[in-house]
Amino acid sequence: MALFLLKRFASFVVTLVFASLVVFTVLDLLPGNAAQVMLGESATPESVEALSKKLGLDRPAPQRYLSWLAGLATLDMGHSQSYDTPIFELISQRLAVTVPLALLAMALSTVLALAAGVYAASRHNRAGDLGVMAASQLGIAVPSFWFGILLVMLFAVKLPWFPAGGFPGWTEDEGGGLWDGLQSLLLPAVALAVVQAAILARFTRSAVLDVLREDFVRTARAKGLSHRAVLWGHVLRNAMVPVITVMGLQFANLVTGTIVVENVFSLPGLGRLIFQAIGNRDLPLVQNIVMLLAATVIAINFVVDLLYAVIDPRLKGHAS
Repeated sequence: MALFLLKRFASFVVTLVFASLVVFTVLDLLPGNAAQVMLGESATPESVEALSKKLGLDRPAPQRYLSWLAGLATLDMGHSQSYDTPIFELISQRLAVTVPLALLAMALSTVLALAAGVYAASRHNRAGDLGVMAASQLGIAVPSFWFGILLVMLFAVKLPWFPAGGFPGWTEDEGGGLWDGLQSLLLPAVALAVVQAAILARFTRSAVLDVLREDFVRTARAKGLSHRAVLWGHVLRNAMVPVITVMGLQFANLVTGTIVVENVFSLPGLGRLIFQAIGNRDLPLVQNIVMLLAATVIAINFVVDLLYAVIDPRLKGHAS
């Protein structure tokens, strides 16, 4: 087990370093002067030179890269030029919206997908199976931002049950509260969850059908276990290895997918922040947000690898 964890952690660190190199190369070593890009074409040479020194652009690229990595390790990400605020503080504030939104969307997606996938597999080639597959195909075809607009029109305009956009905050001091915050995130979470649930339901159905053909399932039924007990107690656990792979990728997609949905619902999250940073030509802020998103995807894949061993200990031997 220790060797398995060590190999996975080493792979995680190497991938993270490689991702940081890619992000730095793309955003820091592009042709042209980053200070000139941030200030615009009308900036004077003196202001460009002053900003270049402030950003450390006069130093060699390897030195700038190592300095950036050291800042990430100590959570010192520098200063945002457009917001005149430390970047770490800006990102922390926006994560308070993006992370709960992604978690809520993932919870809704998982519940819907597992229920629909197991239901479809248990009624293979019957009306229930065909209905779930047709609904999932429709869900895959619907863009999340368009579905979000439909939700706003129905549940915020026609039926004013939920706010059309904005985020009041999690505390009363911010003008909101826990319930108000959840209400403002529910519609965007549903918009994100529907597409992901449709994809995950199809994978769940396929995985469950494969396991249903195994000998141990017939043995469990021969022992007198009910159909429900066999499905949820034996089949689903053995079908979860490929399903968890998709769930890990989906959660990473949900975190990055909030970029569009947050703009539809005017949520002050990480997605909206990166749009504003790009519009403001705030390259240090863009660089750190992109690195955070890349690190999130890598970390989720690392967690998924560890969950494999928890669900099916046999995989540790193959991975070691």
